[in-house]
This record gives sequence, C-alpha cells and structure tokens, in this order.
Amino acid sequence: MIKQDDREYSFIKKVWTAGSIIAFIVVMLLLLRATFSVLLLILAGCLIAVYFRGLSDLIQRKTKWKEGLCLTISILGTLLLVVFLLWLIGAKVQAQIAELSDALPKTIEKTKEQLSQSPLGQKIVEKISSAKTQHQVQSLTQTFFKSTFGVLGDVYVVLFIGIFFTASPKVYKQGFIKIVPPAGKRKAGTILNDIGNNLKKWLKGKLFAMLVVFVLTSIGLAIMGMPMWLTLALIAGILNFIPNFGPLIALIPAVLVAFLQSPSTALWVAGLYIAVQVTESNFITPMVQQKLVSIPPALIIIAQLLIAPLTGGWGLVLATPLMVIVLELVKRLYIEKQESS
Repeated sequence: MIKQDDREYSFIKKVWTAGSIIAFIVVMLLLLRATFSVLLLILAGCLIAVYFRGLSDLIQRKTKWKEGLCLTISILGTLLLVVFLLWLIGAKVQAQIAELSDALPKTIEKTKEQLSQSPLGQKIVEKISSAKTQHQVQSLTQTFFKSTFGVLGDVYVVLFIGIFFTASPKVYKQGFIKIVPPAGKRKAGTILNDIGNNLKKWLKGKLFAMLVVFVLTSIGLAIMGMPMWLTLALIAGILNFIPNFGPLIALIPAVLVAFLQSPSTALWVAGLYIAVQVTESNFITPMVQQKLVSIPPALIIIAQLLIAPLTGGWGLVLATPLMVIVLELVKRLYIEKQESS
C-alpha cells in the first residue's frame, strides 16, 4: 500500500517535471525568437553556397573536369563577372541613381500639386501628409530595412558563411548528422540532400525569372525613351527575387520618374510593369515550376507576413526558401509517416 508521504512526493515530482518542461519550452521559444534573424543569415549563406555548388556541378557535367577546378571557376568566374558588370555599367548606373535621387523629391511634389487640383486628390494629399501616416510609413520603412548586424555586417556574415559552406559542405552536413539519434541518421542525411536539391532547383528558377524580368523591362523602358531605364530595369530584376512585394516596390520609383515626363507616360510605365509581371507569373514561372520546384503562392505570402515583422527585409527576401525547407520537412517527417502507417 502506497503511503501518503510517497503520494505527496510523487505529486511534487510530477509538478517539478511539468514545470521544468514548460520552462524549457519557453526558453527555447525565446531563444528562437532572439536568434531567428541570425538563422536567416545562415540560410542566406546556404543559398550562396548552393549557387556556387550548382554552377560548379554544371561546369563539371559539361567539361568532366575535377571538382576543385570547377568550384574555383564557379567562384572566381562569378566574382569576375560581377566586377566586369560593375566596371561596364557602374559609372552609368551610378549617375542614373544620383539622377533618380534628385528626381524623386521633385516628382513627389509635382504629384501632390496635380492631385490637389481635385477634391478627392486633396483628401489623398492630406491623408498622406498627416503626421500619423508619415509615422506609419517611417515605422514600416525601419522594419523593412532592419538588419541584424547592420547592412555591411549582414553582408559580411552572409558572404563568409557562404564561402565556408561552399568550401567544405560535407563537414557541416556530417556534423549535423552526428547530433541526430542513431536511428534517424540515415534519414537525416537523405532529407538534407533533398533540401539541398530543392533549394538548387528553386534558385535556378528564380534567377531565370529575374533575368527575364530585367530583359523585358529594359527593352520596354528603352523603347519608351525613359530616362534612367537601365537603373530602373536593374531594380525590377533584382527586386523580383522578393515574391509578391518586390515587383510592387520596383514599380514605385519607375512610375514616379515617368510622372516627370507626363501622366500618360506614368500610365504606360505602370502598364509595362504589370504586363511583365503577368508574363512572368503566368507563363515563365509555371513553365519553370513544371521542371523545378512549385510552391503554393498563398503559403509564401503567409510566410512573408509572419516573418517580416520580426526580421525586416530578410524575412521578405528569404520567406520562399524557408518555405521550401519547411515543406520538405513536413513531407518527409509527417506526411510520408502518415501514409505509411
């Protein structure tokens, strides 16, 4: 027969055990929240390593050269290409960016003047000019451009993580597998390989889509005779990396610059950007996703809305690759287990 003291001791032990588990969960959640932005930087470094490794594998398949030589060509070739492009168009782009910086304030003032000529426009101007709206815009801007270690610090961390991951990915992969229980080591290795392949496929499709957007936008703006067309096209191509919100952000400076020419030019530019995005979203991306990675658009938007308030711009930029990882984990660790049971 169990004594009363033993029952009380058992109850107290259970309370302490439950309290310890809850405290551990709370601490882990707080730690995850505090370090989540750092985890995103690590993910960005992984993407850089995936790019270098993917390009190296392509070179190796075409040439049959050794892995080390192909990897060196991949890294140095990319860096040289970036330097060459900066040298080739850097001065022109820099001049156009300076012109864009000077033009935007004038465009905004001109837009306000034209809007003020109508009653509806006056209400819009008053709403935009209110202190509350400006505070909200400033708060949103600070959130978007929020960084972990400062912009240069983030770039430094991402580049070095990417270089280390590129140089010796097996070391980090095997190190991660070692902390997995023996029964799951094989499956963990398979999942890591699948995640790497999916990220490679997604990145390949995204880079192709960015190139298409840049080419189509630059052709359209050049035909219209738009000033700063090269800078605006580069902005459109680069920001296309950010799903959903990137094209909208790229549209704003283009329309403002076009407004300096005339309202009709601004409408033509807006139509061009919309046509390019419709083409990319309905033709280019579906065609690429048939062979690469398909992600439900709603999940990407949800991920961006959940992550961006915590991590700023990094959340918008890396929401899609994060969803690639999450979907693969859910598929391998939950869905396949349910189907097999």
